[in-house]
Amino acid sequence: MTDEHSPSDRPQTGQTARRALLALFGLGAAAAGAWLSWRKPLPLQPTESPPKSTSPSSDEVPASFWQQQFDTPTGGQLTMASFKGRPLLINFWATWCPPCVKEMPELDKFSREFAPKGWKVIGLAIDSPTPVKTFLAKVGVGFDIGLAGMAGTELTQTLGNDAGGLPFSVMIDAQGRIQHRKLGGTDYKELAAWANAAAPVDPAQRTSP
Repeated sequence: MTDEHSPSDRPQTGQTARRALLALFGLGAAAAGAWLSWRKPLPLQPTESPPKSTSPSSDEVPASFWQQQFDTPTGGQLTMASFKGRPLLINFWATWCPPCVKEMPELDKFSREFAPKGWKVIGLAIDSPTPVKTFLAKVGVGFDIGLAGMAGTELTQTLGNDAGGLPFSVMIDAQGRIQHRKLGGTDYKELAAWANAAAPVDPAQRTSP
């Protein structure tokens, strides 16, 4: 009985068998990988967070906040201790932050309307002096501006801004308690509602800006 296959055919047959076996293993590995992928939770994708506003809280302002001093764009000094005992709106902002720039006129309007009622607005720029000066030369505001620099990010966190984002606004009453804090843009209507809902300001505190 003669062999139907020539010796030259046998290596090809062996190679075909090996290819088939490797293909089988490949399919098995792919199936195992798919199963593991299904079992393993996928990482969360970053999403854009909407503005966040807390309900009235009455958290105490940290004592370290009142020890802060900041240079101003005009060369002066802004000392937080000098504002203690007065209702404040603190706004952290930067020239490179579009929502910050957008809300500046709203903050300025609040400052003009509520200064006679005793409220003081302070803008703390987490930015370099040069862009702040350039911005204020084009968009003038009537409230005080302090140059907090990038270190201002840590200061926002002590006031409840865990994310460290901008803009960030904090409303503090005359007793040094945080009444409202918001991460994200605000406007005059919202700020006025906060101030009107706060405790009445002592007439002795109703001074000029």
